Amino acid sequence: MKAVSVKTLRFARKNVVLCVAILAAFLTSLIVRPDRQYLSYFDFKTLTCLFCVLAVVCALKDINFFYIMAQKIVKYFHNVRMSVLALVYITFIGSMLIANDMALLTFLPLGYFVPNSTGKQKYMAFTFIMQNIAANLGGMLTPFGNPQNLYLYTKFNIPNGEFVRIMLVPFVIAIVLITICCMFLKKEPLEIVDNHTHISRKRVALYGMLFALAIAIVFRGIPYQLGLVIIPAVLFVVDRHALKIVDYPLLLTFVAFFIFAGNMARIDVVQQLFDFLLEKSTLLFSIFSCQFISNVPSAILLSQFTDDYRQLLWGVNIGGVGTLIASLASLITFREYTSHNPGKTGYYVALFSTFNFGFLFILTIAVSLLG
Repeated sequence: MKAVSVKTLRFARKNVVLCVAILAAFLTSLIVRPDRQYLSYFDFKTLTCLFCVLAVVCALKDINFFYIMAQKIVKYFHNVRMSVLALVYITFIGSMLIANDMALLTFLPLGYFVPNSTGKQKYMAFTFIMQNIAANLGGMLTPFGNPQNLYLYTKFNIPNGEFVRIMLVPFVIAIVLITICCMFLKKEPLEIVDNHTHISRKRVALYGMLFALAIAIVFRGIPYQLGLVIIPAVLFVVDRHALKIVDYPLLLTFVAFFIFAGNMARIDVVQQLFDFLLEKSTLLFSIFSCQFISNVPSAILLSQFTDDYRQLLWGVNIGGVGTLIASLASLITFREYTSHNPGKTGYYVALFSTFNFGFLFILTIAVSLLG
């Protein structure tokens, strides 16, 4: 019994957002009792796309594909500034291709390895924070870069070209701000240890095709049901471990928030309040809500009350920076840093807040000017 309680507590600590989502779904289900309309809450295409991308990324991680790719880039830079820039840009680009949380799970270990193995631990907090901001803001340009993007892209059936046009300006501003921050680092000498890790080219080719299939599903190139059959079937044969380590709590978080958002949309008082606030400013209210309930649930919830997907996209992407709970990715970064530096929690939170709220303020002003 005690062992079960310990495991439950560990799971809750590791999956805070999921636990909050389940609690929110449960509480609202007491107001809106389960019925047939619950089935209409779920966006099965979004869940399928997310699962397919996560599964293929896990398979690529199993063969150290991302680690080797990052290591080959980093080893060409021999000072702190350029190495940190390389790590941040890798995370930035990775978030556009494999989603922000997966980019962090893949590249944060390098953010630890590089400063720790070279005696530059003092730069670890800054590196982690910049990687976190890069992951949250880098993923805004593509429909599959952030989970909330994938949801809104699917829900509103946003054309591919229009999606990129909407997010291009804040994306460029984010790149400039991140680069400026990193350029203040000193050019202290830095040596990168090269671990000779071999990789299977056949596996790379196979997983590359599966990843292309997953992306084709996201971009509506093929029916999502087909990908849901092919990708798990192939991985079941060649890499069952990849299927085991998929971030299922993230998928369950979506399920729980679908229930929560669907129920909230059926509560008259909530509907009237949200209609009023979103009519005043979809952008500002969505940014504000992210700071308290995170960007993914904000996207799911607020999409029930507005059709202004342009400002909603801006809001839930920019709103991903700010507080520690503004994004699941930020909680992942915080958990990773404190596991290596348990005595520096206060320092990390202070530095994190300084940079994140700085980015939030500048981006909010910039996007507000766009109308």
